[in-house]
Amino acid sequence: MFRAIELPGWLESFYQDWGPGIRILISIVAALIARAILQFAIRRVVNGVSKSVRRIEGNGDSSPLAQARLLQRTRTIGSVLGNLATWGLTFTVISVALSEAGVSPGAIVAGAGILGAGLGFGAQSLVRDLISGLFIVFEDQYGVGDSVDLGSASGVVESVGLRVTQVRDLEGTLWFVRNGEILRVGNQSQGWSRVVIDVALAYQTNVTKAQEVLAKAAKSVKAKSLAPAEIWGINAFSGDQVVVRLVQKTKPEHKDDLARELRLAVKTELDKNKIKLAAGSNSIFVNIKN
Repeated sequence: MFRAIELPGWLESFYQDWGPGIRILISIVAALIARAILQFAIRRVVNGVSKSVRRIEGNGDSSPLAQARLLQRTRTIGSVLGNLATWGLTFTVISVALSEAGVSPGAIVAGAGILGAGLGFGAQSLVRDLISGLFIVFEDQYGVGDSVDLGSASGVVESVGLRVTQVRDLEGTLWFVRNGEILRVGNQSQGWSRVVIDVALAYQTNVTKAQEVLAKAAKSVKAKSLAPAEIWGINAFSGDQVVVRLVQKTKPEHKDDLARELRLAVKTELDKNKIKLAAGSNSIFVNIKN
């Protein structure tokens, strides 16, 4: 059988007098060591992802915007995890210190609940912004370089934070949109996009011949397309015009350039074949949709 270790009288007296302080000091040291280990692990993961992205960049297998987006998501998630670890360990140390000082754990929990309720009530919008920012990052709703419509602002995303998103519109204005105010997100840069060209022809035009001309014009533009162009036929007509729709699938970053090239090719072929557009200033309508 094991016998209890008998401490010298002076050591036992010292521990009884300074025991709470020693235990608090040990908890602080243990929390600092745990935080250092967690921060090291998080940094290692972030650095590993960064090295992988640079390796992909060297091989030319991904676009710079996609790489920046992945890096930003990884660093943001790493920052969030680091802050959560720090605050969790801090709360643990404070609880140990108060417990050693004679405050009951129930009072600590009740006080924390009251304080949390007060902060939540006083900073509801801030909490909502932070939670929405977390979901935006984790769900990858959009990232740096994406062309988005957030309802209150539309343009190219320049920065995604936990509280605000920065969007640069077509005129160069930089909009700061609070994440908690974003109710819907229209992302035009994920997966693929589609260029839609509605050509309004004069009512007397031979539609079959016009469709052949449009298909020929689309075939002359191949560099930025993902699939052969499609002629969807008559999309609308009235007493003075017939609207024929041409669509072309492409990568999101190429949609604007491809739309311009298609418009030029369509005009060139229509002029060459002497096919007239419907009268009026809005004869051709060009829309870009996902």
